[in-house]
Amino acid sequence: MAVFPPKPLKQMELAELENLCASIRARILEIVSQNGGHLSSTLGAVELIVAMHYVFDYTKSPFIFDVSHQAYAHKLLTGRYDEFASLRKFGGVSGFCKPSESSADYFVAGHSSTSISLGVGAAKAMALRNEREMPIVLIGDGSMSAGLVYEALNELGDRKYPMLIILNDNEMSIAKPIGAISKHLSQIISHPMYQSFRNFTKKWLEKMPDSATYLAKRFEESLKLITPGILFEEMGIDYIGPVDGHNLSDLIFCFKRAQDLGRPVIVHTQTIKGKGYEIAEGPYEKWHGVGAFDLQTGQALKKPSPKPTPTQVYASTLAHLASIDEKVVGITAAMPGGTGLGELIDTYPNRFWDVGIAEQHSVTSMAAMAKEGFIPFVSIYSTFLQRAFDQIIHDVGIMGVPVRFSIDRAGIVGEDGETHQGLFDIAYLRMIPGFVLFAPRDNATLKLAIEFAYKFSSAPCAYRYPRNAFCLEEDSYEAREFVLGELEILRQGEQIALIGYGNGVGRADQVYHALCALGFSPSLIDLRFCKPLPEGLESILRTHKIAFVFSDSYIDGGVGGAILEYASAHDVLMPLYSLELESTFVPHGDTKSIESSLHLSPEALVARVLAKLECHKITP
Repeated sequence: MAVFPPKPLKQMELAELENLCASIRARILEIVSQNGGHLSSTLGAVELIVAMHYVFDYTKSPFIFDVSHQAYAHKLLTGRYDEFASLRKFGGVSGFCKPSESSADYFVAGHSSTSISLGVGAAKAMALRNEREMPIVLIGDGSMSAGLVYEALNELGDRKYPMLIILNDNEMSIAKPIGAISKHLSQIISHPMYQSFRNFTKKWLEKMPDSATYLAKRFEESLKLITPGILFEEMGIDYIGPVDGHNLSDLIFCFKRAQDLGRPVIVHTQTIKGKGYEIAEGPYEKWHGVGAFDLQTGQALKKPSPKPTPTQVYASTLAHLASIDEKVVGITAAMPGGTGLGELIDTYPNRFWDVGIAEQHSVTSMAAMAKEGFIPFVSIYSTFLQRAFDQIIHDVGIMGVPVRFSIDRAGIVGEDGETHQGLFDIAYLRMIPGFVLFAPRDNATLKLAIEFAYKFSSAPCAYRYPRNAFCLEEDSYEAREFVLGELEILRQGEQIALIGYGNGVGRADQVYHALCALGFSPSLIDLRFCKPLPEGLESILRTHKIAFVFSDSYIDGGVGGAILEYASAHDVLMPLYSLELESTFVPHGDTKSIESSLHLSPEALVARVLAKLECHKITP
């Protein structure tokens, strides 16, 4: 078992710490190139984390990472060097901080902008216990675009709890929100008092020799340089920076200074994404999260599928609609590449927007656009859309405005684990009055779902699709247009009804073929609509002896529950079983291993169905 680091950090000289950083980067590159994972941001944060561990004791001053995909170095420094080889594998080391994995990880963190709030809570507890230590928060510049950060900063600046906030500014796509903040701060520079002072200084410099014009220019630049800190200083939080985030000596000095101040301090550091791996250095979104790749060339080891992904189908279909109708608009929250909106934002910058990590704002702003007669598409991952739950109810649902929600990464997403699985959207949207929920079963019907949403203008609607590919083989069944309140009978049979919703149709299809091979003749139904449930559902329930429901969502609040409620309301008595996910947070790992552990593999689903058929004495 490797001993890492070779000796306590506090006993190391500067040169040894720098060598340690190189060793950490080498280990990260070795494992991520094999397993995939978050790369460029975590490479850029190595010196920050080493300096944190050098100055502070995480057992007394909790290290709180925002999102925590940049915390790989922290994992390596806290006893997980060997285990790191299992990064993101089923049963292995998580790609995010996870207290159940190590006591060195303070909090689960997979969504952004929670760190400062957690820090305030920890600081309150420490104050009540009269402890001298303080929380250490590492937050990326992108996370600063979310309102939760400013709610926490507002209280922190008022209460003055000791805390160190390390702002990792790596000039990612997050430069846009930072730019917006800079524009706001520039208003301070236009204040008459500031202008008067600047004009006085300029006139004074004009009387100096020509060589002094250089000084004037530097003076102007230096005043602009301090503007990032003005916001924090005005909120009552000390600001230090900008600091070179790869200079260990400077970082250690600033962290010690912050430690001595005994009040809230922000140290603004500037780092390079991908630092130490030249191919990935810079603000390249494709190196943020990667699959396995060749270290020498940077080329992906897994060849892309010749078939388009659901995200690509969504992007191309929406691009077509945007080209024929100027009222089509769209928004995403810091995921232009992941949701497929990147090219649309480039093509139509006045109609498609990336607002940064601001899901709440994205939803509410599109509610207003819908009221103004536009056709808005909100493109957000299932796991991130839940952050805007109140806005979906208050600003979209109650108003009844026709906002179209395109829910990417629905269902099991794999290696990112508990914080990223897209398993809640059906439950939290199904309860909202007036919402229309539907789902395609494959790429062809996804295109039709988007077109239906485009034309549907009487209520808000949402449709979901998976991360990589649908379970159902392309062109297995004829693709028909979506009609509100209509299901589709793909195979007419008897006794057994296999009801699929969205990607669940593919799972139902697998069970269908297995049952046919055993002599059964089940019906296969694509439910299509989860809310409102189709009118034809009652007939299916009354003409079959047993029904099974398949959907990539939780049983709690899921499709099976909706059908049971429907059956009860229509006085239909029959055994109906949901083969959706049990109520448990789904861990990280490859999708096949996860499905096997949850008894969702094709073999497991067939076995579960056969057991129920035997129980009810249903034979071929």
